[in-house]
Amino acid sequence: MKNFKNLLFLILALFIFLNCSTDGVEDSTAISEQLEENPNAVTSENLEESGFYFPPLDSDTWETINPQELNWNTAAEEQLYALLEEKGTMVFLILKDGKIALEWYFDNHTVDTPWYWASAGKTLTAFTTGIAIEEGHLSLSDKTSAYLGQGWTSTTANKEDLITVWHQLTMTSGLDETQGDC
Repeated sequence: MKNFKNLLFLILALFIFLNCSTDGVEDSTAISEQLEENPNAVTSENLEESGFYFPPLDSDTWETINPQELNWNTAAEEQLYALLEEKGTMVFLILKDGKIALEWYFDNHTVDTPWYWASAGKTLTAFTTGIAIEEGHLSLSDKTSAYLGQGWTSTTANKEDLITVWHQLTMTSGLDETQGDC
């Protein structure tokens, strides 16, 4: 119950800190419509023209945007920072249209500090899997070995063939990650 209250408090703090805006909604709606008509129509160039930013692949430099320019409640930054520090946060990052609006590091962490993502990777995996399903690249009932090939685990081929994308996403594959099958 305490964790739920902490989560609720964090969400509330974020809502207080950030003002909602509809800036860019029209652009993203137009891009979504373009994608539905022609999936190849949207490129990084015309996304950037619509206000979206993509950091260069050959540089560590990432554009930033000042929260004051976004009309955020910057007076609440100090409270948010204190809450994140109190909760043991290592890194806090907010992107707006691809640009860094806030980037904070705690407990001697830096942009280069290696960190084991653990469960945070589940969110990214589920999100990208949902996109792949929506675009018809895979199905939840597909065998994982269809994408990773045979022998991606230490189990027998018959056992391996029983594992589907659904099992991977729900962590019900039956594999023991302590045995190197993660």
